[in-house]
Amino acid sequence: MLERNDGAVAASRTLIEMRNDLANAIKANQQAFNIELADDVIEKLADFFAIIQENNPLLHLVAPMTAEEFAVRHILESLTLLEHLPQGTRFADVGAGAGLPSIPCLFARADLSAVLIESKVKKAEYLREAVKVLGISERVKIEGHQFEEVRSSGFSVVTCRALDRFTEKLPKLAKWSKGCGLLLFGGPTLAEALERQKIQFSDKLMPMSERRYLYIVKARSSR
Repeated sequence: MLERNDGAVAASRTLIEMRNDLANAIKANQQAFNIELADDVIEKLADFFAIIQENNPLLHLVAPMTAEEFAVRHILESLTLLEHLPQGTRFADVGAGAGLPSIPCLFARADLSAVLIESKVKKAEYLREAVKVLGISERVKIEGHQFEEVRSSGFSVVTCRALDRFTEKLPKLAKWSKGCGLLLFGGPTLAEALERQKIQFSDKLMPMSERRYLYIVKARSSR
């Protein structure tokens, strides 16, 4: 029994250390992203990080990485969406998985709301519990279906960061979005797929990266 308690204490200390490492990494690197987050937002992001770490062994939400890598690759890169989301935007996060990029954006801006679409049952259940624990459930709707099965209305922007077979599904995603603005994370192969579909876009290279981009497709007025 003593060994179990010691193990639990050690795990708790490790998680606290990781939360602190994450907070410090956000503060150290946010200037590179032209972002300045309040301390209370960073604390919420640390809570989010802790929830992911607790669920990751079972659900494989993100690849193993250090707290600093998570801060840069997942938190700060997700927040590059903010400059493309006007006040009061309701957006859809397709293939939401761990809650990236949507949940960091919802923490940073209280005016935003979102529909998180995740087809994998256990990950959708995780998202429902996570947004409840994190106190943002009133601004979030979870859809546990394939995006094609979800009614594409009630939001003006669609973002996608980690959809399985992303380039293969791009034509369906573009058709389903029905003129919404698209904010898509990916590498050069995604740009090639957009070009094949004759979709006009601009791009933004992620700070501290050589191959990860945010691809921006403006909303069509026909929506």
